[in-house]
Amino acid sequence: MLNTLLKPEHDKLGASFTEFGGWEMPVRYGSDIDEHHSVRNSCGLFDISHMAEIRVTGQAEEFLDYALISKLSEIENGRAKYTMICDDQGGIIDDLIVYRLDDDEFMIVANAGNQHQVVEALKNRLENFPDTRVADESGRWSLIAMQGPKTKEILGTLVDVDLTVLKYYSIASAVLDGKDVFLARTGYTGEDGFEIFVEGDPSGVWQLLLSQEGVSPCGLACRDTLRLEAGMPLYGHELNKDLTPFAANLGKVIRFDKPSFVGKEALEQRKSPKQKLFGLQGDGRRAARADYEIFLPGGTDSIGMVTSGVLSPTLQVPIALALLNADAGLEIGSEVEADVRGTRIFYKVVELPFYKRGR
Repeated sequence: MLNTLLKPEHDKLGASFTEFGGWEMPVRYGSDIDEHHSVRNSCGLFDISHMAEIRVTGQAEEFLDYALISKLSEIENGRAKYTMICDDQGGIIDDLIVYRLDDDEFMIVANAGNQHQVVEALKNRLENFPDTRVADESGRWSLIAMQGPKTKEILGTLVDVDLTVLKYYSIASAVLDGKDVFLARTGYTGEDGFEIFVEGDPSGVWQLLLSQEGVSPCGLACRDTLRLEAGMPLYGHELNKDLTPFAANLGKVIRFDKPSFVGKEALEQRKSPKQKLFGLQGDGRRAARADYEIFLPGGTDSIGMVTSGVLSPTLQVPIALALLNADAGLEIGSEVEADVRGTRIFYKVVELPFYKRGR
């Protein structure tokens, strides 16, 4: 397995590790629940250096409008957009965050396990864009996420830019611990926060951030419960190459008003998927996990499966995302049952996200 440059720091903190996307990553440092609440109430620090960074330059905006499903040419300098890269059949290769650094320069952040597929797909789409370059810079950058309601206050004292004017889904250059970095006001927890791009050794930046009062190290376990409460999809669970963005209720990300883009024709034919993603909320303490089957009350035929499920640390009830038959007649308030190890557990369909931070 691959290791990030912060592996020695995690070892010193006594982290437990797990394999994720081919990387050995810290899953927790102590209590999953404590780490989860530190992000909801104060500030959590994550090493997400396993993520892939891909720089696109030259005739970049025209190329990205063709290669991805959104209209990236509309992004202003210093702003970002959530989007996806799909194959010819409309299947999702990966979901991405695309940052516009300059007029003809973009940075794409892709999921670790999809790095090579995304780079290959982008390069295969360069044929009609001879002045465009796609460079995999994943080995150049480390990525550290600070997430939580106190993040702006804490980080603002350590950098040379005014974070109060850096909008959500924006990116800016800054100096942190004497190093030139990018600060992106993005995240995967449902809280306000920043993702920090660091070139070279990130240990000094990590140590400085962790030394601040109110900052706790956090692992992948609480990152998963946080993103699930926020209703955010995870590739390999809610997203995959067999599904279109419509199945994940993300059809709004697609811009059909573009003259052409990879997958456009297929997506126009697949606007009514057989299965769609639903949010489910239950009672009690037993949570339906991934791959548990869902039934209509008293039904004998499965109508789909849970893609992610947990006992919500914030809400203290079971929550789940599930891909269910679109023709099952489900709407907000509908009741279903999850088969939890042979016992039917009550759930109801609810609006997403399960948790939304105060603004």
